[in-house]
Amino acid sequence: MGGLKDELLKAIWHAFTALDLDRSGKVSKSQLKVLSHNLCTVLKVPHDPVALEEHFRDDDEGPVSNQGYMPYLNKFILEKVQDNFDKIEFNRMCWTLCVKKNLTKNPLLITEDDAFKVWVIFNFLSEDKYPLIIVPEEIEYLLKKLTEAMGGGWQQEQFEHYKINFDDNKDGLSAWELIELIGNGQFSKGMDRQTVSMAINEVFNELILDVLKQGYMMKKGHKRKNWTERWFVLKPNIISYFVSEDLKDKKGDILLDENCCVESLPDKDGKKCLFLIKCFEKTFEISASDKKKKQEWIQAIHSTVQLLKLGSPPPHKEARQRRKELRRKLLAEQEELERQMKELQAANENKQQELESVRKKLEEAASRAADEEKKRLQTQVELQTRFSTELEREKLIRQQMEEQVAQKSSELEQYLQRVRELEDMYLKLQEALEDERQARQDEETVRKLQARLLEEESSKRAELEKWHLEQQQAIQMTEAEKQELEQQRVLKEQALQEAMAQLEQLELERKQALEQYEGVKKKLEMATNMTKSWKDKVAHHEGLIRLIEPGSKNPHLITNWGPAAFTQAELEEREKSWKEKKTTE
Repeated sequence: MGGLKDELLKAIWHAFTALDLDRSGKVSKSQLKVLSHNLCTVLKVPHDPVALEEHFRDDDEGPVSNQGYMPYLNKFILEKVQDNFDKIEFNRMCWTLCVKKNLTKNPLLITEDDAFKVWVIFNFLSEDKYPLIIVPEEIEYLLKKLTEAMGGGWQQEQFEHYKINFDDNKDGLSAWELIELIGNGQFSKGMDRQTVSMAINEVFNELILDVLKQGYMMKKGHKRKNWTERWFVLKPNIISYFVSEDLKDKKGDILLDENCCVESLPDKDGKKCLFLIKCFEKTFEISASDKKKKQEWIQAIHSTVQLLKLGSPPPHKEARQRRKELRRKLLAEQEELERQMKELQAANENKQQELESVRKKLEEAASRAADEEKKRLQTQVELQTRFSTELEREKLIRQQMEEQVAQKSSELEQYLQRVRELEDMYLKLQEALEDERQARQDEETVRKLQARLLEEESSKRAELEKWHLEQQQAIQMTEAEKQELEQQRVLKEQALQEAMAQLEQLELERKQALEQYEGVKKKLEMATNMTKSWKDKVAHHEGLIRLIEPGSKNPHLITNWGPAAFTQAELEEREKSWKEKKTTE
């Protein structure tokens, strides 16, 4: 009942403010009497003329304000209201009182009937405070519903731009501003009047008349069992069916409660898309136009029955309540934040006062410090005067000491220079001694090398002389054989001449000579081979034994035993080889 009372008060508030012609917040008693009588009529409340006259006695001074009218309205009208009146008729009566005064004179794209429906929707979505306004969140919700009903796409950017240009001094729109916003077509561009009107009517049916779903379907009769097309309207606790969608000829109702259920039926008797609604007393067979419609209706009826079981309000009312609770929560959080900000501001002011007090104390302390600084400066001047003489004396003494230090520094520099020179000489002397020692070692090494080479040379020379004697003996033997052969040749020539005369004898002698010749030839070859082997040995021991050859024009090395058997180049080669062997060892 509290929710119903709040909804009625919104429409009555519009009527009351419309009667307040001079906008003083008060209405004449005669007008309020007429308003009260009309409210009792449309709300089906028993009219009590005695209470009415008692409340509005003629001896009261002046018109009655809204606050003065509220006690009578609550006690004699609203508390007696039952949910058996026509809401549309009630809203239409209040609308008639306020439309002429408030509706804009500018041409609109919607009819007055559509404007009335927008006005009723405004009362449903507006905040529960006066003067009534609809906040931007509810405006967005309504415009989205209208756009969806028109089959268009929601332009979020356009609405955000509209919110940016919204007056910062206003928390929302009044009912008449909302009607003008929808009527000027700002959010329904490209849509004709009929489409906009149908969209408003669809949203009105859902939000105000609690129409959850509606449409044509076939219904099977209970008596004649014939199938008839009906316009069905689903509400939170009832399904009404009419002859047509103008809702003028109502044919019956299907009362819904938590015990009702809906079931899908198979196709039969030439009818398709069948489903069954089971209630306490009756069962209804219904045929939808297609499978999609059938499923939608089954789901909608099932959801309605579930809401009845849970005792929940219709979805759009529950959503509205959640949005309001969310806004109240956000408002409470904002108020809490403002309260905290005020507390912080008060704390900040206290801190400022404390800082101001501290600043004053600091200024006083600074003043005292300035006086002390003056005294300190005076004392400092006296001390400077006293110390100036001592400082001059100290300067003279320091100057004398600096001169002495400079003199001592010069002497020390000369001494250090002499020390550095002696150190350089000592280093050079050490280098010279090291060079001399190294030279002596090198000289000793060369001397030992020469002694060793001389010993080797003497041994090789003795061996060479031995080989030379053997060679001379072999040569002498060869010469003797040559002389003997020469004599034989001469004899053979003589024998040959004699053989010319004596051929047969010569032939015999020739054979003998040839045999002798072959023997001599073998001896000669043997001598030649022996000579060749001695040459090979000499070549193998090159540098130690040298064949007897004609003397060279180059100067020969002279040793303690005479001319050396090798040249200077051979000596250098042997010295190099000896050093390499020593390094390897």
